[in-house]
Amino acid sequence: ATAAAAAARMPVAVITGASSGIGRATSILFAQKKYQLSLTGRNESALAEVVDRCVEAGLSKDDITVTAGDLSAAATCDAIVSNTMSKFGRIDSLVNAAGILTAGAVLDTPLAQYDQVFDTNVRSLVQLTRAALPHIIATKGTVVNVSSINGPCPFPNVTYYCMSKSAVDQFTKCLALEMAPNGVRVNAVCPGVTVTNLHKRAGQNDETYAAFLEKSKTTHALGRPGEPEEVAKAILFLAGPDSTFTTGDLLRVDGGRGIMHPR
Repeated sequence: ATAAAAAARMPVAVITGASSGIGRATSILFAQKKYQLSLTGRNESALAEVVDRCVEAGLSKDDITVTAGDLSAAATCDAIVSNTMSKFGRIDSLVNAAGILTAGAVLDTPLAQYDQVFDTNVRSLVQLTRAALPHIIATKGTVVNVSSINGPCPFPNVTYYCMSKSAVDQFTKCLALEMAPNGVRVNAVCPGVTVTNLHKRAGQNDETYAAFLEKSKTTHALGRPGEPEEVAKAILFLAGPDSTFTTGDLLRVDGGRGIMHPR
């Protein structure tokens, strides 16, 4: 009976950036796959909407806990972990989907922009991962970081963003080596251009963004940008039992963007 009860236990996933984009799509997909969810983001009303979508996908409200806040604050990271543990008693997977994009040439942007990008995309991710890892070790769980094709591939005018994603890639691979003796797997997804609010938040207006998406048809081998749901499926694969012999991998979900070269 105990084994049956354990088998019936729903896995628990902590998902950051859950209020929009890839994090939102991942939350809904994990809900469909019957994960209990600990969701975090900065936009409380958007998080509430995602909770509703997760309930529509088959979860009960009791299967979801929400912690709104800024991940750059250590107190927020501690609250996410403590809320998750008090609610569910375990963490099986951590999905680090929160991130920001800023644009501008190096000579034209203040160093404060560099600090902002690295604080959100790297330091906050490391901070929460460190807080959650003891509990993930206990379940022999998984970590999935949302990186970008901008990690391995250089692009002008988004230098700090590219640098931050390169850092996430190395963190993923190094931590995978450190955690392997504990049976914890650490992987990342590297999306290409994906239709989310990320670029608009970076300053693109509707017209500029529409032109950017149109151009993406020529910069991606598959002839289009990606959808967040496509990235979410890759995250689910790396987080769950279908990838038990994969660790330290940077899985490209980029429509061939990273193998395109001008000619």
